[in-house]
Amino acid sequence: MKIGLLQLNPVVGDLEGNASLIVAAALEAKRRGADLCLTTEMAVTGYPPRDLLLYPAFVEKALDAVKGVARSLRGGPVLLAGLPVKNPGQGKPLFNAAALLRDGEIAAVFHKNLLPTYDVFDEDRYFQPGAAPGCFELAGVRIGVTICEDIWNDKNFWQSHLYANDPVERLAAMKAQALVNLSASPFSLGKQLVREDMTAKISRQYGLPLLYANQAGGNDDLVFDGRSMACDARGILAARAKAFEPDILVVDLDRLLRGGDAPEPCAVAADDFSPESEAWRALVAGTRDYARKCGFAKALLGLSGGVDSALTAVVAAEALGPENVLGALMPSPYSSPGSIDDSLELAANLGIQTMTLPIGAIMESFGKSLAPAFAGLAADATEENIQSRIRGNLLMALSNKFRALLLTTGNKSELAVGYCTIYGDMSGGLAVISDAPKTLVYKLAAHVNERRALIPRAILDKPPSAELAPGQTDQDSLPPYDVLDAILELRIRRQASREEIIDQGFDPATVDKVVGLVKAAEFKRRQAAPGIKITDRAFGAGWRMPLASKLGC
Repeated sequence: MKIGLLQLNPVVGDLEGNASLIVAAALEAKRRGADLCLTTEMAVTGYPPRDLLLYPAFVEKALDAVKGVARSLRGGPVLLAGLPVKNPGQGKPLFNAAALLRDGEIAAVFHKNLLPTYDVFDEDRYFQPGAAPGCFELAGVRIGVTICEDIWNDKNFWQSHLYANDPVERLAAMKAQALVNLSASPFSLGKQLVREDMTAKISRQYGLPLLYANQAGGNDDLVFDGRSMACDARGILAARAKAFEPDILVVDLDRLLRGGDAPEPCAVAADDFSPESEAWRALVAGTRDYARKCGFAKALLGLSGGVDSALTAVVAAEALGPENVLGALMPSPYSSPGSIDDSLELAANLGIQTMTLPIGAIMESFGKSLAPAFAGLAADATEENIQSRIRGNLLMALSNKFRALLLTTGNKSELAVGYCTIYGDMSGGLAVISDAPKTLVYKLAAHVNERRALIPRAILDKPPSAELAPGQTDQDSLPPYDVLDAILELRIRRQASREEIIDQGFDPATVDKVVGLVKAAEFKRRQAAPGIKITDRAFGAGWRMPLASKLGC
């Protein structure tokens, strides 16, 4: 028996479109010999559907779409399709489910047992956990069905686990001979290696093949890296699908059950697990799908001559095509000639269009209008921020006029400490690199230039600066970025207290400053554009800090 893993890139809410994707992929897998196919988790709705699940009509139409898929595949193959279904009993109104489609009908429905409610996940908001996992038989093989989180609670793999039961352990006790998993597991740096280690140990521990189908592409702030895979009964990786794009992977289950010869090299898609490669591909996929799924064919951004806008421009050109990207130069009296020249060189290297809109006269107009109100007061960050807000207004005007998605260019380090201007450089529809710390931005720029020298050397060599005042550099206000990012890593990702960070050898005054800035910038982050999540602790759906609060640790 052969099983097809349908690694799809659904559009959230596009029930008809997603159903068509499923049917086309299943028929292609059948052509390649598949007897059984599995979609990814909630494939008919796209994942995560979030509060669309609160609409009963949406859930009903999702079920109708799956019934239509069943009719379309009446001649085979058998299909496990992910969808929400109503809960007829007590508890939350829905189950996160997989429907077994056979002979044109829904033959069985399996419920997800473990519901993640952490980071970006909020499944307990919508779903009732299934009472028990289930199996079905096909071609004489008893197959146990799991959905995403159901395989993430092995007590022998994790030092601590979140749930009282392990669906895999229960399926093994039910004499399952193989396991399948319908997944929508978002990407973060290094996560795939953990997945492969975990699935290998599960297969090895129970002597069961495990076939895992994961969603690909971007939905809102999340990116799904695909990399659907299969482990044989010995825990050896036998197949892996492509990363960050749709794919169909057909696997010979009989071979996995035997655990015979070593896997054929051609069955395992080549991959690069370096942080720079993974982050680059995730940013491109996330930008491409965010624009496409939001209805934008074009994007624009401000080009400042700095590394952040340069990297964002390279991502945009790769994601949307250089012919669909506009770079706006908005020099002020404080902009260095090098910044303008560097931006134009970058644009020429990328092949993107540019437009120059000087802001000196607009600054003078603002100054005249505000002079009576500011009489007798010294210039400070207020005047600097006006420059940024002028640029933000110009960029939004271009976005409106040309129907182009405005990309913000701030990095995670800046967003963490508020080194950004609300209603200024924070204006836009997508914050492409907002989950990339400044030190990673430089590494990504170097990674890009390994293939082709797109980002001018001068951009990488110059001290970072917002150029809002004469001779200004970022380090006038912030610690060196290697120090800042190390402190932010401890504070944001590892949830370390002030004292714990100081115990790592950092200067107490610097720690106090950074920790205070992170707290003070919370109101800015609440109003920021959505950003592409590439780490396991991002400023997005999984970051839920209070605004009106005191610093408690």
